[in-house]
Amino acid sequence: MRTAQNGIVLLEALIAILIFAFGVLALVGLQASSINNVLDAKYRADASFVANEIIGKMWLKRTTLNTFECAPCTATNGNADTKAWVAQMAASGNFPLPAARASIIRDPGAGNPMRVVVQWTPPQTQVQHSHVAITYVNDP
Repeated sequence: MRTAQNGIVLLEALIAILIFAFGVLALVGLQASSINNVLDAKYRADASFVANEIIGKMWLKRTTLNTFECAPCTATNGNADTKAWVAQMAASGNFPLPAARASIIRDPGAGNPMRVVVQWTPPQTQVQHSHVAITYVNDP
């Protein structure tokens, strides 16, 4: 009867190791997903900061508000403020968003509604994301 039970402890140990390995793999996957979610949240916060920075410049220069429109804003497209802002970000190399671009669109309507659209493509997904901020800039 002893020979019928040979190897059962080894089989139980192998099954326990397999279950433990699946648990460890699940934790690694959870950690990777958590890192991607944190990066996504950081990019969204940075996009909000960039949009608010652009809106702040528009509020400062309300007399030249109609010159802010640019879609997309580049070092050659837009007014002097947006061109300088884009050039500064490109030169410093510390633009907070990967593959980012911004657009400023003047919507028709009372109160000078301005739509600031910041778009970026995170390296982990290659799907373009957008942040839209709408502000009403009063005449000076």
